[in-house]
Amino acid sequence: MSDKPIRLKIKRQNTPDSSPYWEEFSVPYTPGHNVISVLMEIQKNPVNSRGEKTSPVVWECNCLEEVCGACTMLINGGVRQACSALIDKIGRELTLEPITKFPVVRDLHVDRGKMFEALKKVGAWIPIDGTYDMGEGPRMAPKDQEEGYRLAKCMTCGCCMEACPQYNSRSSFIGPAPTVQVRLFNLHPTGAMNRSERLETLMEKGGIAECGNAQNCVRVCPKEVPLTKTLAELNKDVDLYAIFGMLKK
Repeated sequence: MSDKPIRLKIKRQNTPDSSPYWEEFSVPYTPGHNVISVLMEIQKNPVNSRGEKTSPVVWECNCLEEVCGACTMLINGGVRQACSALIDKIGRELTLEPITKFPVVRDLHVDRGKMFEALKKVGAWIPIDGTYDMGEGPRMAPKDQEEGYRLAKCMTCGCCMEACPQYNSRSSFIGPAPTVQVRLFNLHPTGAMNRSERLETLMEKGGIAECGNAQNCVRVCPKEVPLTKTLAELNKDVDLYAIFGMLKK
């Protein structure tokens, strides 16, 4: 078993508009490999399993410690982070594919830009004027700090979007990751000043009403963000705002 090589079947695509194809590779096994380090071995010597010289496989990564969220891909059919996918745990027969909910740039690298655009749409920031000293910020209740910390662990990796059946090319749903960020920024005492604007965004087309409550998102989240619980809380927030908030206008 110790001398058995790592065999990879990788779905490749040369350009965003070209047809995908499969290519197989074999990499010698050494202890401690993760999927990223195996791809790096191919990059150093881009020769496929038939001994043919080929182009290096393209993927995206940054932190290599499951913080940046860049290396999301389908590994043996399941969405996850490649940096934390250890060969000794997942086996030496690998099928790697790009995630399907975002446009392919090349090979395993996808463009997650529409997820970041969705964060802009929901106002996922706290607007303050940092040009002068405003003194101490407002205090947060410990329970709000705890809830906010769990939501702030989201690294915009896209795993939840890939697993969500409602997030697809036929739907306008903005997806679970941008949606739950509304809760995070509405919890903050300063962010709450724009609470109504964020909730109104969730009431629009593509908002929280299009969540089908499949609960796939929480199963695949690598940071264990409480997505389904938060979506339920947001549903309640939106309903209460629809009943009472709009009457104040």
